[in-house]
Amino acid sequence: MRVPIAVVGPTATGKSDLGLDLAARLDGEIVNIDAMQLYRGMDIGTAKLPVAERRGIPHHQLDVLEVTETASVATYQRAAAADVEDILARGRTPIIVGGSMMYVQALLDEWEFPATDPVVRARWEQVLAEQGVAAVHAALRAADPVAASTILPTDGRRMVRALEVVELTGQPFAASAPTIGAPRWDTVILGVDRDTAELDERIERRTALMFDTGLVDEVRGLIEHGLREGVTARRAIGYAQVLAYLDDEYDLNHARERTLIGTRRYVRRQRSWFRRDPRVRWVDGADPDLLGAAMRQIDNTERNSL
Repeated sequence: MRVPIAVVGPTATGKSDLGLDLAARLDGEIVNIDAMQLYRGMDIGTAKLPVAERRGIPHHQLDVLEVTETASVATYQRAAAADVEDILARGRTPIIVGGSMMYVQALLDEWEFPATDPVVRARWEQVLAEQGVAAVHAALRAADPVAASTILPTDGRRMVRALEVVELTGQPFAASAPTIGAPRWDTVILGVDRDTAELDERIERRTALMFDTGLVDEVRGLIEHGLREGVTARRAIGYAQVLAYLDDEYDLNHARERTLIGTRRYVRRQRSWFRRDPRVRWVDGADPDLLGAAMRQIDNTERNSL
């Protein structure tokens, strides 16, 4: 019986290429699990594979949102689960590729999300809009110090959600997280990582390439489609920094540097998050036989599950 293969891990480690290789080997289709790649037009800054480089392999959960829409883990969970089950029903292998941590956990652990309350949410969103992320972070630190220490202090939207959950449930935000157990559909979870110094160099090259190949023009075009009005899209790494540059908050070189720093910080969070999951089977993205190493991990995991 076919089971899905998830390819996760930090940004710029080589997940996309490995995903394509696995899809070609296992008669698979790709299911994206990168939150920012859900957005139409956000291509350069998310390192989205161009259609011409997808080898004719079907890709799901790419380009499904306008930049004015708010990305939702719960909405993604339902849509991506339907894609996985459809691929399995057609006798093919879902290859789930990306590094958005909460999206991975939501899909593979069937996370049941706490209810929302529009009044409570609106109140905290008003604090965010009028007083800024520092005020929201201070409120979260008082209500749930653990959540405040684990959520980036610049991630206003997630802090608002944490405050909403704490207020509605009377429990810490972490209490709503799923218990780590057997992954949904018995998915084999592969983690791709690289030596930190090498990965830093790859991130630096990728950031330079994004700016050199038109990220600023991409953002200008997306502004015409409502990027500034979007809640989620405009905060993406790279896009937020270019918007600040276009608003004369700092120069282009500083925008590049802030993008590089933001990406490196995000990589540290990804690495910490995925390394805590004992189900992940790790491979080295620099391995010249990366596909072979991945297939051995898949075979070993499937044998051990028998």
